[in-house]
This record gives sequence, C-alpha cells and structure tokens, in this order.
Amino acid sequence: MTGRSAEGGRTDRARQRIPEPLATALRTCRRHLLIAAGFSALVNILYLAPTLYMLQIYDRVLPTGGILTLVFLTVAVVFALATLAMLDSLRQRILVRLGLRLDRQLAAEVLTRLTGGLGSAANPRLRQAMREFDAFRNIIAGPAALAMLDAPWTPIYLFLCFVLHPLLGVISVLGALALLILAVLNERATRSKLEALHEASAQAYAAQEAIATHGGLVRALGMREPLIVRQLLERRTAVGLQADAQFTGGVYSGLIRFLRLTLQSLALGTGAWLAVRHEISAGGVIAASILLSRSLQPIEQIVGAWKGVIQARDGFRTLVDLFQQAPVMTPRTRLPAPEGRLRAEQASVRTPDGTGMILRGVSFDLNPGEIIGVVGPSGAGKTTLARVLVGALAPDHGCVRIDGADLADWQQERLASYIGYLPQNCGLFAGTVKENIARFASILESDPREIDERTVAAATAAGAHEMILRLPEAYDTPLAAGGGGLSAGQAQRLALARALYGDPRIFVLDEPNSNLDSEGETALEHAIAAQKARGAALVVIAHRLNILGVADKLLVLRDGAVDLYGPRRDVLQALEARVASLPRAANAAPDLRVTR
Repeated sequence: MTGRSAEGGRTDRARQRIPEPLATALRTCRRHLLIAAGFSALVNILYLAPTLYMLQIYDRVLPTGGILTLVFLTVAVVFALATLAMLDSLRQRILVRLGLRLDRQLAAEVLTRLTGGLGSAANPRLRQAMREFDAFRNIIAGPAALAMLDAPWTPIYLFLCFVLHPLLGVISVLGALALLILAVLNERATRSKLEALHEASAQAYAAQEAIATHGGLVRALGMREPLIVRQLLERRTAVGLQADAQFTGGVYSGLIRFLRLTLQSLALGTGAWLAVRHEISAGGVIAASILLSRSLQPIEQIVGAWKGVIQARDGFRTLVDLFQQAPVMTPRTRLPAPEGRLRAEQASVRTPDGTGMILRGVSFDLNPGEIIGVVGPSGAGKTTLARVLVGALAPDHGCVRIDGADLADWQQERLASYIGYLPQNCGLFAGTVKENIARFASILESDPREIDERTVAAATAAGAHEMILRLPEAYDTPLAAGGGGLSAGQAQRLALARALYGDPRIFVLDEPNSNLDSEGETALEHAIAAQKARGAALVVIAHRLNILGVADKLLVLRDGAVDLYGPRRDVLQALEARVASLPRAANAAPDLRVTR
C-alpha cells in the first residue's frame, strides 16, 4: 500500500470512529450547510451579472449608441449586484448560525468531558479542547467555508470560458490545473509544519497558564526568571514553526497570486487577439478576463486560509480524541440515599504512563459512624486513594462500593451530594464565599433562602462562621480562583465547610489540618466528632497522627499497598514496635504519641 492510500485508509477509519455526539451535531447542521450552498449557487450566478453587463455594453450600447439600453442594463446590473450582496450577507449569517448551533450542542459535552474525564497527566492538547472547538467553529463559519462553497462553481466558470472561445477555455483549464497543483504542493509542504506548530502551541499555552496560576509561588521561590526563559524557549519553538510554515505558505500564496494575475492578463491579451481576428466580440475580451479571475479566486482564497483549515481539522481531531478518551456520562438508575457503608475492593491505579502502580490492591471496610485514618509516607498513594474513594479517579482494577453499589453505578452528581470531600489543595473557585461553600448550587436551584440556611449551617459546623463574618463582605466576599484573597488556613476552613454542606453521609478529608492553626484544628476535631456522632462514615488522611485520636481504624499505606490495617490501638502498637526496633539515631517519631 502506498503512503497516500495508507493515509486515505487512516482517514476512512477515523471518519468511522467519529463519536456519536459529534456525528449527531454535524448531522443537525447539515440543513444550514445546504441552505448556505443554495445561496452560494445564487451568488455565483449573480456574479455573472458584471460579465454580461460588460458584454452588452461593448456589443450593443457602443455600436448603436443606445442610451436607453444602457439605462436599463445599468438598472438591471445594480439590482443584480444588490441581490448578490444581500444573499452573500445571508449565507454568512447562516454560517454564523451554524457555529452558534454547534456551540449549543457541543459546548456542554466538551466541558463535561473536560471536567469529568481527564487527569492532570492528559495531553495538553486535550486539556485545551474548548479552545480547539472554538477554532473549529470559527473556521467553518468564516471566509474559508465561503471559499469552499464557491469552489464547486469553478468548473461552471471554466465552461463559460469555453463558450466564449475554446482557446480561452483551454487557457482557463490549464491555469486552474496549475493552481490546483500549487495548492496540493502547499498542503504537503505545510501540513507537517502546521501540525507540529499545533502541538508546540498547545504545550506552550498550557505551561503559560500554569505559571500564571501559580504566579505568587513562582515569585516567592525566585523561579520567575528561569520559568520566563523556559517559556520564551517554548514560545520560540512555536513561533519558529509558525514562521517556517508562513514562509513556506507565503511562497505558494505568492506563486498562486502571480499565476492568477498572469492568467487574467493572458486571458485579456488572448481575447484581444481573438477580437482582432474577429473570432469574438470586443465585449468578450473583458468578459474572458472577468470569468477567468472569478473561476480561480476560490482556489486562491482556500490557499490563503489554509492555515485556518489545518487548525480546524486538527481541532476536530482533538474533539474526536476527547470524546473517545473521556468517559461518557450515561444515565443511571436512581439509587436510594446511601447509609454510608464504604468498601474498597482491591482498588488499583496505574501510573499515567502505565509502567507502574500508584495503588496496589487496596481493600478496607468502613461502616456508618466509623472513622478510618489513612497514614503513610509521602508518595504512598494517599491522595490517589482519596480521589478514587470519591469518584474523581476511576481505578484501573478493583472497585469502590457505597452501600454495595459500585461508584460507576451511581449518578455522579447525585452521589456527590452525599459525599463531603476536602482535597489537599482546597480547590476553591472564583466566586463568593457562599457560592463556594454551597458548591455553586444557587446557579441551578431556585430557593435562595434554603441555600443560605444550609450554607450558614455548614460554616457553623466547620467552626468557620465567625471567621467568615470578619471578611470584608462576610458570605458575599468575592474570591479569586484558588481562593485568592484568603490565607491558606482560611481557605482550608472554607473547604471543610463546603465538604459539610448538605450533611453528607460519607467524608473523605485529605490532610484537613495541614494549614490550620490551633483554633482551626480544634474546630476540625469538633466537626469530625460531630459527624461521627451523627452516624457519618469518615476517611481522614493525615501525616500528623494527633488528628486521628478519634479514629476507630488505621490504614497504613506504603508504596501504594496496604502495609497495616486494623483497629487503631493494634496498628499503633505495631508501629511503635517497628520504631523501637530501629537504631536509636532513627528512633524519632513524635507523631506516634496519640491518645489511644
């Protein structure tokens, strides 16, 4: 199989693998494309009006001096051109409407998959799928799409050149073939460069966003200059690829423009020669030049917009990859509210590259009213386990069950209302304090009074009510992304209040006291004790064991596997025995002094 046929096979297979949501959206937009194509047909027919006007001027008005004929012809051509302008505007509006329809149908799907199906290790290109979608949507609603709708009319204009004279037709066909060859050569010369530019730009933008997000940390650690240098190097690579592609494309665009103008002049000269020989009329001289120019114009426009066409194609491929790799949110049977029985069954998670394991067959049981403390050295897999338990990360093997049902069997949004999750990095979003605590429920729910009551109740349960009242606008204080405007301890207390919102039945708290002062830690201990007394099941992950004084069970993770698991007293005795067996120089474990 040749390289071209192999590429064609890959294209056919890719077309067959278009996910259903994308295929459905494209099918529903077919009507817009058909209407736009119909208007394009009328537009291209009306483009003949100036040619016919020129023919009539030279063939009827000038030889006879017919002023009345000139007036009628002028009125007719003005009306035709006005109609052309109106139809051209309408088809542009139709394509814009097509883009809006695509946005309504796919934007929610893209955002759902971006927020629910990609890990932090995902390809930067996939993490920018919304930007890729916007690029694709803008191209199919822009000048490149209009040029493609006009391109099928090129043979009609070439045929009309044959009608004027076969020699003019031959020149036009040869010119069109030459332009097509240059267009194909341009595509082959710039394709790999534009694809490399696409990947490099995605990585550069992703790195830039990460630096901007952690700007304070970058400045505090003195990393601003080296990261700027690194970002400039990445941008230099992307800009270099862009310049290289533009240089190559510019050469072909220049050649195509030169060839089109030369052919237009050649058609004019050939028409003059034929007119001198009385083989065509004087009007045919100008008409030939106009027809040839119009027939070749769409090809030149497509080549000029080729970078955008490649971006649209790559953007569509990104969407296909996103829809294939991110999980589909299928409707699930509505299960009853859980009592809070949590069970992990041989939960295992691979590293992003698939060569190692982060979690290795972790299993445990947790009943309502119990607290299990998870401890272990850094890198043991504690945070990954927390993400698996709340459904933020699907295990590669094994499962997690709540009240006997696999997490995959629950409606994710419904299950989340029964889970209180406090991540290690707090994860606050741009919005008010109330919106963050209430999990932005006010956007979907219509009872603001109930939301306010539940928000204050959650903040009170977290011991954060008084702290919030001291903020500039209390619960209506606006926060920047990441909790900007709050200290780390304040952000963690708000995140605890968010976890408590709605009285969940299961809690997973990842390092809940890492940024708390003594007042905040006391409030945290009271909140944990209150939820235990209420009958909730709690998983508390911590490095410092003093927060686990109320734990019923301890689970020690090491290298992603369960090292010790059982009642708190038994596990602590085992840990103390291990510490005692170590050499005296290494025998320092103040965190083991925990109330039994």
